[in-house]
Amino acid sequence: MTTLAVVGAGPGLGAAVARRFGAAGFEVALISRNPGKLGGRGYPADVRDPEALHAALTQAADELGPIEVLQYSPIPHRDFLKPVADTTPQDVVAAVEFSVLGPMTAVNAVLPGMRQLGRGAILFVNGGSGARPDPKVAGTSIAFAGEGAYGKMLHETLGPEGIRVAQLIIPGAIRPADTDGLAEQLWRLHATDGEFRTWSDGSAA
Repeated sequence: MTTLAVVGAGPGLGAAVARRFGAAGFEVALISRNPGKLGGRGYPADVRDPEALHAALTQAADELGPIEVLQYSPIPHRDFLKPVADTTPQDVVAAVEFSVLGPMTAVNAVLPGMRQLGRGAILFVNGGSGARPDPKVAGTSIAFAGEGAYGKMLHETLGPEGIRVAQLIIPGAIRPADTDGLAEQLWRLHATDGEFRTWSDGSAA
């Protein structure tokens, strides 16, 4: 049995993805600062705490089985959503910890297991500023650019090893009615090869 780990799991998209992969036979590990509110197998970790995040993913793999699919999709803090002229270096440091160092920590924790399996998928979920910088939300625009660059390099490097790396861009707020469809799209990104970046309307860019 292998495991889906959702980093930044919440009651909306994270729960829908957990249901979709769970129905396909995956064990599900929900990584969140408050996982007890989600049901299922929750593991507490703040993505800005590398030791806690690595430990949570390691514990999940030990208890549930090797992590075959990693989804990194925490919702950015409001502090990252300031206009560019109001954004400080400290704001950007926090955003980079959240959206660049967090993903790197998570990938480093699960990649050895995926390599042992000979397969896997790493799925990054970002808002619209992950592809089109928006001066109204400077922190995420800057940090998501770094996350996207990191993911694209992984896509090119790990593809020959049978490890799929993809980014789903979801512009705007996620409505409850959209979550099952987005979960299905993430399932397809995990299951099929393709471009690194896909928009939630299905187009690659």
